[in-house]
Amino acid sequence: MTEKRIPIADEADTTRIAAALAGHLRAGDVILLDGALAAGKTFFTRALVRALGSDEAVTSPTYTIANIYETPRGPVLHVDAYRLKGAQEFYHLGLEEYFETGISVIEWGERIGDFFDAPLAIHIGFGDTESARLLTFTSDSPRWTPVLEALSC
Repeated sequence: MTEKRIPIADEADTTRIAAALAGHLRAGDVILLDGALAAGKTFFTRALVRALGSDEAVTSPTYTIANIYETPRGPVLHVDAYRLKGAQEFYHLGLEEYFETGISVIEWGERIGDFFDAPLAIHIGFGDTESARLLTFTSDSPRWTPVLEALSC
């Protein structure tokens, strides 16, 4: 398993890391975001979608379960899995077409992580100050090793 921890001082750092990650993303990639309520999962997704070239309003899909944002690099599927009971319920949402043609970002991703073969998991933890966070990137897939090496602290 590959793991990288990046301390974040504020939202500007989060935006910088999301933009750096966006530069490495391609169709079929899956990002599983986890962390406590208000840790910044939707903020990270918003920064990522912007870095991919979209100016759409990125909002939490808590009630809609899924939002789709069009970017020059393809669609971004943004899912909130908080209310899902597992991978089977996720499968029944009928979103498979986006898994190969787009980039998937799934908040509360650990709830359905078994559904995907090679996701990048990002845990957003609180830091020592109100705006500080600790981003922990992990993956079992070799796909993500050079990406994590390229992300700067």
